[in-house]
Amino acid sequence: MTVSESKLIKGATGDWEVVIGLEVHAQVNSRAKLFSAASTEFGGAPNSHVSLVDAAMPGMLPVINRECVAQAVRTGLALKARINRRSTFDRKNYFYPDLPQGYQISQYKSPIVGEGEIQVDLTPERSIRVGVERLHLEQDAGKSLHDQSPTMSFVDLNRSGVALMEIVSKPDMRSAEEARAYVGKLRSVLRYVGSCDGDMEKGNLRADVNVSVRRPGEPLGTRCEIKNVNSIRFIGQAIEVEARRQIGIIEDGGAIEQETRLFDPARGETRSMRSKEEAHDYRYFPDPDLLPLELDQAWIDQLAAGLPELPDAKKARFIADYGLSAYDATVLVADRDTADFFEAAAKHGGGARDAKAVANWLMGDLSASANAQNLPVSETGLSSGGLATLVDLIGEGVISGKIAKDLLVMLLGPDRGADPRALVEARGLRQVTDTGAIERAVEAAVAANPGKAEQAKGKPGMLGWFVGQVMKETGGKANPQAVSDALKARLGL
Repeated sequence: MTVSESKLIKGATGDWEVVIGLEVHAQVNSRAKLFSAASTEFGGAPNSHVSLVDAAMPGMLPVINRECVAQAVRTGLALKARINRRSTFDRKNYFYPDLPQGYQISQYKSPIVGEGEIQVDLTPERSIRVGVERLHLEQDAGKSLHDQSPTMSFVDLNRSGVALMEIVSKPDMRSAEEARAYVGKLRSVLRYVGSCDGDMEKGNLRADVNVSVRRPGEPLGTRCEIKNVNSIRFIGQAIEVEARRQIGIIEDGGAIEQETRLFDPARGETRSMRSKEEAHDYRYFPDPDLLPLELDQAWIDQLAAGLPELPDAKKARFIADYGLSAYDATVLVADRDTADFFEAAAKHGGGARDAKAVANWLMGDLSASANAQNLPVSETGLSSGGLATLVDLIGEGVISGKIAKDLLVMLLGPDRGADPRALVEARGLRQVTDTGAIERAVEAAVAANPGKAEQAKGKPGMLGWFVGQVMKETGGKANPQAVSDALKARLGL
């Protein structure tokens, strides 16, 4: 894989290429854990969602959760990956206080999903394809709490046994920008499928970031793994910091040691955590309590048939059906709720309204309000039908863009849930289109500013100032185009 010069990092002794691979851990959307019936609900009191299996009580045997398997298969299908009809579970042996079994049930040699790929859009004109090496199911560990007592640490096993999908990419990324875009696209796909909610604040999606550097064209360098990075922004920062650290060591005559590191965003640095383990260090062996997982092709086909329209297909359709630009379509389909809201508004009432106008309002003022409240656009208080009506009112000339902005504030606030058309009538928000009234307002503005009127005759760019004066005089209700036309006639422009 070649890399453009713009992605190379300038070092003291020349250019360097960064090579990035990601291991994304996605918590499976399921009500029960991977091998027990305990709840996966977030936020319970410590150790309130723990079964005897999760606590590793003697004689307790794991039982596979069918829905977790189905979610992994759905995800693999969405990643255009090979679904392995036979897979096995292994024991990965290591010790942590919050891992009561002393091992993690995972998949090693025979994962449930094999190779696939993701198309990652970097700009409307440029995209890359990132290979997926594998997707396997495994159980999460618990959590150690070190801030509850000055003398003791506590263990919360609520997460112990929660199902994770570990999605391992190939080392196909060459910049922090590409890695951020990859995680964003992967999270979008997971949300469309419904296999993971992608909530990084709750730890439901996190990444181990593998970084190495090399001279362009040379073999791969020694990689370091940065564990448990829990935001897309931090993933980008960690890559840039770690790449610079490695380049500095090599240029000073040192060598990179393969190790696991942690990223400290407050200090903007990575710190050594432990030497990197190899597979043999974990002493993998087949779990004797779990039979190989064998899937019927008919069941896989049934899951494939139930998949929703995925982001890439939806983007292509939005461009073809609604005449949207590649940029607008990319922004809209990134979130399934937003994409569905747009389409419902564009099609509301069977009307053929301006889809571009719908997209602009949705990506602009409405999304800004949703982001400020940390809500999806469908929960801001304005329905898709309400947005459609707002756009229709502008298109019909009933209200101006300025009035529409004021109207939207009302619909998202004190008049939440109101019908936009009825609200326009009740509040007297119809724009002034009466030419006589507009001409009188224009005459008053010119009479009040004779000097500026004379200047405008020689500087047509001043026309905008007069438009603003007339709009102010009419409370923003005058039709801006009618005002502009009346001013041009009055000033002889």
